[in-house]
Formats: sequence, structure tokens, C-alpha cells
Amino acid sequence: MSISRSTPARGAGGGRGRAAAREPRPAYECDACGHQPPKWVGRCPECGEWGSVVECTVTGPTVSGRVVSSRMPAEPARPIATISAAPARARPTGVSELDRVLGGGLVPGAVVLLAGEPGVGKSTLLLDVAQQWAAGAGSPSLVVSGEESVSQVRLRAERMGTLHDQLYLAAESDLAAVLGHLDAVKPGLLVLDSVQTISTTGTEGVPGGVTQVRAVTAALVAVAKERGIATVLVGHVTKDGQVAGPRVLEHLVDVVLHFEGDKHSSLRMVRGVKNRFGAADEVGCFEMHEGGISSLADPSGLFLTRYSEPVPGTCVTVAMEGRRALVTEVQALIGATVAGSPRRTVSGLDSARLAMVLAVLQRRTERLTLHDREVFAATVGGIRVVEPSADLAVALAVASGGLNLAIAPHLVAIGEVGLTGEVRRVGAVPRRLSEAARLGFRLALVPPGCGPASTGAGPEQMRVVEVADVRTALQAAARASAE
Repeated sequence: MSISRSTPARGAGGGRGRAAAREPRPAYECDACGHQPPKWVGRCPECGEWGSVVECTVTGPTVSGRVVSSRMPAEPARPIATISAAPARARPTGVSELDRVLGGGLVPGAVVLLAGEPGVGKSTLLLDVAQQWAAGAGSPSLVVSGEESVSQVRLRAERMGTLHDQLYLAAESDLAAVLGHLDAVKPGLLVLDSVQTISTTGTEGVPGGVTQVRAVTAALVAVAKERGIATVLVGHVTKDGQVAGPRVLEHLVDVVLHFEGDKHSSLRMVRGVKNRFGAADEVGCFEMHEGGISSLADPSGLFLTRYSEPVPGTCVTVAMEGRRALVTEVQALIGATVAGSPRRTVSGLDSARLAMVLAVLQRRTERLTLHDREVFAATVGGIRVVEPSADLAVALAVASGGLNLAIAPHLVAIGEVGLTGEVRRVGAVPRRLSEAARLGFRLALVPPGCGPASTGAGPEQMRVVEVADVRTALQAAARASAE
């Protein structure tokens, strides 16, 4: 801080009124650690780096009382039209359903986090991806396992038929060793299974802890960006289904995928949660079998049951999983009258929405008595449908089972049911109708304002009927069954 002093005038007019403004003094900062010594030194007194202290300007914003100095950037800013987008082009992995979720494939230098419950098939899927990459991308792929030995991974690869000369395996739990393998193999794809098992000696904490996971992920992201290695990190999940570890883990990576599926079902789904290179609401469908895992380009057949004769208690709807329309069958069984509180059992549906639909049917229809009867409702094929668009199909399936009247097999029902019995609009109705028409359904019950008369578009081979409430929908379904 400069202090100005005034001196008394000498003689008739001599003297000095105000001290001249002192020019700003040069400042110095260490390129390695950011320390600001008072003068230039050859070695930074904070981090000990030689030749890292450079001169910088004094003026500028401050953080915690210290001046944030400017410096020459490593690469100057350029007009956006002169920047090439080729390095960020996705390369197909060879697994079609995974490419669908990723937005076309893996981008060199991108880091993907794949999380899922134990035993759902994450390692199996990524081993197939690594083999496909090694066979078709022209660069090696490296699988580093921190949970299994290389012999165990080799047995799985032999069972799946994913052996390839350009597919390398390693079993490591130390970050320095992983980086050593990258130097030796120089892969185009790195699969790390899992990030919670890798630790580094330069960071405190136990393997899998918040500090270790954050440090390991940050180091791998930096290496992937620097060398252009497409990297897939396997992550554990908590009992609530969230990615284990710090929340910043999901911010560090470019893509976050959740691998979902019931162990008792062959269906597996990869759901996009975050994607810097494509849509974040895509879903890929896979089927687990003895030989490994395979993509399901048309999974709707898994969620339907073909009957020789119409059966009471079933109705078909079209659910949206991300941007994909899936034709799904809903089944309902109405049990005998019981004393006390009857059971309401669901599988693949939302129990709260089933209770609401039962209350609406009890209140808005005359012939159904459900308050003292057991009700069981389920979906087919292990799919979970929790969106409100399945309400109308659930209502028709329950009414069909309660009245012992079969619904026409060529009918689909789409719509949300309100508490007053009205059928409300849902999203993506044209896409749902197109998928149902592709599978041969000829009649659709939809909310008001969603039919071709309102939207001006619809499948030509399908008759679309708008229903205002549950009672109208039941009458339309009864007419279709009688035809």
C-alpha cells in the first residue's frame, strides 16, 4: 500500500502537492502449485519445482485475498467454425444396443461409468464389448480386473467365445500398475472392473473410499483425455440403486449408464442417465443366456403371451422406456372374497397406482366389487412399468378378470386414469401406436385429443378410438370383444 505525504511549500511557489502514483510492481507465480513468492526465484519454495516461477501481472480478481494472475494459455481460442469435430466422432463398439444408448458408439478419450447391482452381467457385457472392439476397431483393448483373476476372466471369455489376440487381460488393484499396462499395451479401449477396487499410494483412505475413488477417477479421466483412450469404468451401487462413492464421480465422467435387470429374468436393460455425446434417455435391451449376452433389437415379443383363445384378465399397453416403445402385456387375477383386509400383490407395476385404479373402478362402475377381494397384477417378461400410461390397461385387465370377460387380443389401451375416472393424455402416443400397429394390433383406446382426428396422423391399418373415461373405455372394449 502506498502512502502519500505533502510537504510545505518552499519559497514563493516551489513545492510538491501529491506524490506521483507508483507503478505496479511485477508479481511472480509458480506454474506447478500456484504459490506467489515476493520475488523471482529459480526454485519454488512451496513445491520445490525448478524453473516454474514466472512473471505475471498484479492487477486482476482475487480469491481468498490472493491475486488471480493471468497467464498465456497453452492453446489460443479459435473460431468455432475452424475446429474439427472428427476427434469426437463415435466409433461403433459392435454391440448394437450399447451403441444405441451411447449415441453411436464410444468416443476416443471419453470416460463411461457403467453401474449396476452385483451379478446383473456388467462384466459379461463389457467383455463382449472389449472383444468386438479388438476385432473391428484396429487397436487393442485392455480389460483390467480388480475383482477376478485373469484365469477366471479367461474361462468366461472361453464360454462366451470372445477370445482374440488383440484383447489383453490384467488383474491389478494399484493405479500405478494400471498406468504401466497402458504404456505397454497402448490400447484404444480400457475396461476397468471396477473403479472401487483400484487405489493409489499417493492418496489417503481405504480402497473404495470417497477420497480414493475420486483420486483414481480423476487420474484415469486425465490419462484418457491425454491419450485418446475410450475408457469404461465399472461402478458399484448402493442398496438404494445409486452409484457408490462421491457424487462428483458422476460429474467427472462423460457418460453414466445404469445396468438393470432381475436375476430371475433373462431381460437386461442399459439405461442412459448422462451422456455428453447423445441423448440421455435412451434404453438398450439385452438377453442373458448360457453363452453370454446378446442384443435385443426387437424386445417387444418378450413381454407378450400368445394365446390360442382370449383369456380374461389380460390387456396390452405400450410403455415408453426412454425413447423406445415397448408393447407390454398386463395381467390381473381377481381372487375370492376374504374377511378383513384383502391382499394387493403386484409384480412389475406400481402398487400405489394399482390401489388407485382399484378405487376408481370400485367407485365409477356398477358391476365391479373389489373392496373385499384379493387382486394380483403383474407384467409379462420381467419388465417394470411404473409410468401412468399403463393405468388404462391395468383397469381393463382388472375389469376383465373381475367380470370374467376376455378382451379382444388385437386391442391395446394407452392412457392415465384420474381419480374422477377420466382418461388423461400421455406423451409419445404416435410412437406408441406405430409400434403396436407394427406388431399387428388393429384397435387402440387412447385419451381424448390423441387420435388421428385430433393429431392428423396415425397408423392406417389401426382404428384409434378416443375414450373420455374408464366407463367409456370398458364399453368400447366390450364392443370390440363382441365383434
